[in-house]
Formats: sequence, C-alpha cells, structure tokens
Amino acid sequence: MITDPISVFFALAAVVFVAVLLEQRFGLFRSLGAALTAILLGMLLSNIGVLPGTSPTYDFLMGMGVNLGIALILLSVDLRSILQAGPRMLAAFGIGAVGTGVGAIAGGLMLSGLVGPETWKLAGQFTGTYTGGGANFAALGRAFDTSAEMFSAATAADVILTAVWMAACLAVPVLLGRPRQIQASSEDAASREQPVTLEHTLHDSVKPVSIRDTAVLVMIAVGAVWGAGQLAALLPILHEVLWLTTLVLILAQVPAVKALTGSALFGNYLILLFLASNGARSVIATMLAVGPPVFYYACITVALHGLVIYGLGSLGRIDLATLSVASQANVGGAASAIAIAGSRGYTDRLLPGVAVGLLGYAVGNYLGFVVAALMRGMLGV
Repeated sequence: MITDPISVFFALAAVVFVAVLLEQRFGLFRSLGAALTAILLGMLLSNIGVLPGTSPTYDFLMGMGVNLGIALILLSVDLRSILQAGPRMLAAFGIGAVGTGVGAIAGGLMLSGLVGPETWKLAGQFTGTYTGGGANFAALGRAFDTSAEMFSAATAADVILTAVWMAACLAVPVLLGRPRQIQASSEDAASREQPVTLEHTLHDSVKPVSIRDTAVLVMIAVGAVWGAGQLAALLPILHEVLWLTTLVLILAQVPAVKALTGSALFGNYLILLFLASNGARSVIATMLAVGPPVFYYACITVALHGLVIYGLGSLGRIDLATLSVASQANVGGAASAIAIAGSRGYTDRLLPGVAVGLLGYAVGNYLGFVVAALMRGMLGV
C-alpha cells in the first residue's frame, strides 16, 4: 500500500489524468464525467489496498486544496455579464432556484430517517449543486464536513440525476409545446461564439496561459483563502466558505483580474483532485449502504425543482425554451445550459444561459447554507 504523502499525491494526479482521458475518448465516461470517474477510480484504488483510507494528502486537499479550487473557479465569474441574461431568463432561473430549495427541504423531511444525521448537510449540498453546479457541491461538502461515504454517494446520485434531467429538459419543449426555432443572425453568431469559449474554460484555456498570469492567480487565490480565514475568525457570523465566495466575487470584477487567463482551468483541476481524494477515503460497503436513500433524495429535489420551474414559469407566461435552458443552468451549470440551447437551436438563449449559469456559481453557496440551516433547525440536529 502507498502511504508516503507525496506518492499518494502522485497517485491522485494519475487518477485525474486517467479520468480526463477516459472522458475525452469514450462515450460512457463522457456520460459519467471526469468528476465521477475520478471518484470511482480513487475508490477502487483505496478498496483494493493501493491507496490508504487516511492520508495527510487528503487532509490538504480537503482544506487548502478545495478552497483554492473554489477561489480560482469563482475568479472567472463576471457579474456584469449576468445583466445580459434579460428579465425572463433571470426570472426563470430564480424560480428554479426556489424550486431547488423547496425540493431539498421536502426531500430531507421525507427521508431524514433513512438518510440519517447528515440529512441537513445534503440539503445544503443539493441546493448548491442544483442552483449552479458541482463547484458549489464541493464547497458546501467541505464546509459541512460531510463524510466521505455520504459525499461519494451524493456525487453519484447528482451525476445520474443531472444526465436524466438534461434528457427531460430536451423533451419538455417538444412534448408540451412547439419550441421556437431562431434563425441565426450576425448578432446571434457572436452570442454563439462567446458561450462556447466559456464552456471550454473548465478543460482547456482558450488563450495561452502565461507564467505571469499564473503567478498572479495563485497570489490572489491564496490571499483570498487566507483573508477568508481571518474574517471568519474575526466575524464568525459567516462561515469561511461564504467569506471566501464574497471576497473572490469582489476581486473577480476588477478589470485587471478579469484579464488573467487560466483561473477556471486550474480551479477545475484542483476540484478533480479533491474529488479523487474523496473517492480514496470512501469504503464501498458503507457507500452502498447509504446510497439508495441519497439517490431518492436527489430524485425528490430535482423533481420538485422541475414542478416549480415549469409550473410557476408557465403561469408567469415564460416560454418553455427559456425555462428549459434556465433549469439546466440550475441543475447542470453553464455548460449544460449551452448544450440544451445549442441542441434545440435556441441561439438567442446561449449567452443568457451562460450568464445565469455563472450566477448559479455565485449564489449557490449562499443558498446552500440557508437551506442547510433551515433543515437543521427543522430536524432539531
């Protein structure tokens, strides 16, 4: 068994490389995604005795590592671009976020006896991830100190439900109405170009990444993590993760910071390392034992999100195409919103979909903490 911390780090780096390679080359792993694949590979190596169940490497990635990843991803969020989403897309996104919170609370109340004492933690994590994506899920899991087995089971449920819900969002406009096909124009062509760029920043930088930009990004991210820790100690009214989110979002609006390249790329890599370490900390037998109730919980959360966004959105006379793109921005993040808009020909909704997807990154942690606190109070934990 590998026990040396540096050797463990090397093994996790190899796991991430293999996970990304498999995602790029094979349809099955593209469906699973690099995140879940990294968790499964880490879990495999741990449970066959190659990697240890505990290691200082895991402790680092659970602390400083994931915080740096969160900071770097949030540095790519331009809040001004959210204004380009328009009132209807913003309204649809807001309705969807409310639906997610309602679903997380309802599911928690229904399944708390089966899920166990960490129900309130999953309520917050599911709210975060179904408001803006997996970065929120990782951040909230770190903040709540969710157990490795529960975290891995919830990640698997999240990946499955995200894929199922994408299929549902593709089908709803066809089954319930006639989707409006938008003819491409020169203005639409520009809107198509920018979202695709944003989609790929998590895996490939669209501009050359310089050593200068990298040095500045690391300095900002480490400084923000340090500053958030100081503020949390001085003003414990907010958790460290919320201070970090707030600080980084403010810094991300500075023009000089916006010009830096590679933040989302590096941040996503650190998140993948963190997820691989979570897999290595997971015991398969325990994860399978907690898995079914967690999957049911995710199903209830997403189902109620769907009922709320399509029900209230339709009552508010928001078209089904906008509701579908906004729902995917909630559940799957900006990249999923692009996939829905692009595949259905909603070219005028590509940029708005990306904008509200970025908004989800920005507000997901806050909403997750609110729902987790409400759930904790309701359950008396």
